[in-house]
Amino acid sequence: MFTRVLIANRGEVAVRIIRACRELGVEAVAVYSTADRDALHVRLADQAVHIGPPPPADSYLKIPSLIAAGTTTGCDAIHPGWGFLAENAAFAAACEDNDLVFIGPRPDTIETMGDKVAAKAAMAAAGLPLVPGSNGATGFSQAKKLAMEIGFPVLLKAAAGGGGRGMRLVESPADLEAAFQTAASEAQAAFSDGSLYVEKAVVGARHVEIQVLGDGEGGVLTLGERDCSIQRRHQKLIEEAPSPAVSNSLRAEMEDAARRACESLRYRGAGTLEFLLDAEGHFSFIEMNTRLQVEHPVTELVTGVDVVRAQLGVAAEEGLPAKGAVPLRGHAIEFRINAEDPARNFLPAPGTIARFQPPLGPGVRVDTHVFDGYTVPAFYDSLLAKVIVWAEDRPAAIARARRALSEFDVEGVPTTKALAMDIIETEGFTSGAYTTAFLAETDLAALGARS
Repeated sequence: MFTRVLIANRGEVAVRIIRACRELGVEAVAVYSTADRDALHVRLADQAVHIGPPPPADSYLKIPSLIAAGTTTGCDAIHPGWGFLAENAAFAAACEDNDLVFIGPRPDTIETMGDKVAAKAAMAAAGLPLVPGSNGATGFSQAKKLAMEIGFPVLLKAAAGGGGRGMRLVESPADLEAAFQTAASEAQAAFSDGSLYVEKAVVGARHVEIQVLGDGEGGVLTLGERDCSIQRRHQKLIEEAPSPAVSNSLRAEMEDAARRACESLRYRGAGTLEFLLDAEGHFSFIEMNTRLQVEHPVTELVTGVDVVRAQLGVAAEEGLPAKGAVPLRGHAIEFRINAEDPARNFLPAPGTIARFQPPLGPGVRVDTHVFDGYTVPAFYDSLLAKVIVWAEDRPAAIARARRALSEFDVEGVPTTKALAMDIIETEGFTSGAYTTAFLAETDLAALGARS
């Protein structure tokens, strides 16, 4: 195992990795911007290095500063967390060039799977089913021709990135040109690459993903699925494992597809293959995230596998905790609580947390970096905490979630807690019959309005 690891991130994920390092007897080195000088991850780390002013481009995205922080503190490896540089092939290569182990996939894997077009080609070669669409980045004329062939609605997607940026749903030919221009501009601003590809929009679909761990030599461990269909603007809000829509036989099919994909890539570390699942139970590959996911705790609770510790073990060449498919036990649900204002169309709401009292009790886990008096910066993601519950079955997990969320007390900034509480009371959620269109088809003004 490593002696010392640099965490090239901030907030909740940095805290999560530091805690895993401590349990393994590994020293953790934090990095921080001026805005995060008093952050929890800085306090918990064995060492902390200041890397620049608050804007991410001048701190958490500055590769030379991160490499320098790792080398000068004598680190063996760098963990990128999620977001920022976690899926940046150049960063992974820079780590290797400076004798720092990148805790994640090889640079060429990141590059292939980070390019949506190349990723689809690689997955097609591995025998995974794909959503119909363009074979590569396409101009407007080609996009229009293909859209007419496969039929509307279609999705325009950025070839170089995800997270809902550079993505537009187009319902009719009349809307295509304006949507194409807007999506291309957004993709250019977000990823410095305005390339788009076209994909058939699967109506009434669910977003289901398979968590994987690979040893880099072809060995693969699959850890079941997560249902991430409750989304707003393509951003996940609630995740659960297992999915209410996935049978044991379908799970086996999806895990087998994920295994084939990882074997073909000789995948190393933690990753997630994301699929669309239609009403008939057919699944299609949409993308792969070559990193730790925000929603990994629900998988940990139903499998008993610590995904972060497994990442560290694989990177240290200690192998996987097991191979094959991990059996699932019970049901887990995760709620992302963000500092956003429901009354202002969920705009991010930076400010000072006057009171922060997370819920406790059996089957409740809260992953957070927040404390009383913490100031939520305006420069970064608005996630405050993840409330994760586990119980023996889905109805019991929902009941536990209802209790946990009601006990969660956050004062000082508006949050999405009430939205989460309202969602779990809807028939669409309690029945488990929801799709990615759930929030679009629900009166948002009636949800999350309570303080």
